[in-house]
Amino acid sequence: MRYDLVCMNCGSVYDSSYDAQVCGTCGGILEVAYSGRMPKVKGTGKFWDYERLLPDCAYRHYELGSTRLIRSHKHSNVFLKLEIDNPTRSFKDRGSVVEVGKAVEAGKAEIALASTGNMAYSVAYYAKLAGLRVRVFMGKGANKDKVRDIRGEHDAVMDFVNGDFTKAQALATRYAKKTGAFLAGDYCYRKEGQKTVAYEVMDQLPETTHIVVPVGNATLISGVFKGLREMKAAGSIKHMPKIIGVQATGSAPLIKAFKLNKSVEYVLPRTAADAIAVGFPTFGDQAILALKETGGSTVAVSDAEMASEQRAFFNEYGMVAELAGVASLAALKKLKFASRDKAVCVISGGNV
Repeated sequence: MRYDLVCMNCGSVYDSSYDAQVCGTCGGILEVAYSGRMPKVKGTGKFWDYERLLPDCAYRHYELGSTRLIRSHKHSNVFLKLEIDNPTRSFKDRGSVVEVGKAVEAGKAEIALASTGNMAYSVAYYAKLAGLRVRVFMGKGANKDKVRDIRGEHDAVMDFVNGDFTKAQALATRYAKKTGAFLAGDYCYRKEGQKTVAYEVMDQLPETTHIVVPVGNATLISGVFKGLREMKAAGSIKHMPKIIGVQATGSAPLIKAFKLNKSVEYVLPRTAADAIAVGFPTFGDQAILALKETGGSTVAVSDAEMASEQRAFFNEYGMVAELAGVASLAALKKLKFASRDKAVCVISGGNV
């Protein structure tokens, strides 16, 4: 699709040849704004079915297929969207193929990004396939197993930050600006790739009434919302499912803002669920809009609740998910669905 990039802060507009993901005027978040009406696309639940709905790009059709939607063993009206089926075992792959494709198109030799683990692993995987260097900024307390894999398997250069994701993101931005590296991460192109979760879910289960999403930097939940909006505008769906955002009790800035009807403010993350340990979600305000417009809600779950669900998930399905990956399942005990509802829980990742 042809598109422009629009700054969500100051309104500046850039054409698709602009090789950055932040506004050159104010540093604000950019949004992909397509030219013309989005087409109706009926997919089979595979990522590349939806390429027509993504930014024009020199994609190499990297390995990325479909992720399964299976019925819960406990709840007949609950289904699990298994993003652990992706090549690097998380939903991050959907955004990484778009970002790496854009970096290649822009002629970049290096990608810089901040990450709590999964995104760096994913970007490094696809960047290596494309022959690009990667520099990752990550907090010193990052999961050591993830660090080992990112550095050892995919040759990424690691910079460890004395701080959390928010500080790492600032340093990655500064590095990209100084060196000319392509700044990847939780920005507009990643959101475009991740919106395909919504397309797949609605093609796999058209009667979906709720989508339950773990929230860290809020890119996935805002991407799901954008995908649903596009489908509704195109006439592919009549009603948007309610979106439910799930955060860890020790890292819940979105929940606090939603309940107080305020903009998102920073909180110090205190959770072992590193994939959602984000103190200031980049797409936090867009996530609140998603919740309001779909009539959704938020749920906080403790580390203990996620750990219990992690064990249960392995025992019931024989699959490994990380703490954040089963946050949506941990939330089920605090949610009530009608018998006619069809709820989809996103199992976001399985890197442990």
